[in-house]
Amino acid sequence: MAGFLIAIISGALMSLQGVFNTNVTKASSVWVAAGFVQLTALITCVVMWFFNGRPSVKGIMAVSNKLYLLGGVIGAFITLTVVLSVSSLGVAKAELIIVITQAAVAYLIEIFGLFGSEKADFSWAKLIALAIAIGGVFMFYNVGKN
Repeated sequence: MAGFLIAIISGALMSLQGVFNTNVTKASSVWVAAGFVQLTALITCVVMWFFNGRPSVKGIMAVSNKLYLLGGVIGAFITLTVVLSVSSLGVAKAELIIVITQAAVAYLIEIFGLFGSEKADFSWAKLIALAIAIGGVFMFYNVGKN
């Protein structure tokens, strides 16, 4: 139950962040806004690190696959793509497409056991559920269009 609630909070925060970042971009530029987001995220992480017992930073270098250290680079491009999609599609449409794409890619990662994730069995029911969700996005996107 806790994981479910945390996921709901995460989704809400992602939507808010998309709107906030898009508005910051209007006053500056996409890369300035993305840089500011990453900088404030770094500051937040450093502050929280002080309150979390200060585990060793050296642990980062213990990561077995150095490819996984590209999360921050990916984060910068997430910020960029969210801002661009929210500004061109609107908040609801952009976020729906983002979330459905997250679900589809996450399912593929699980099916193939990629990036150290536990491999999951293929399920037709999950694939159908994903197809229904994608259909819902198309319906949502086209509602109100003539």
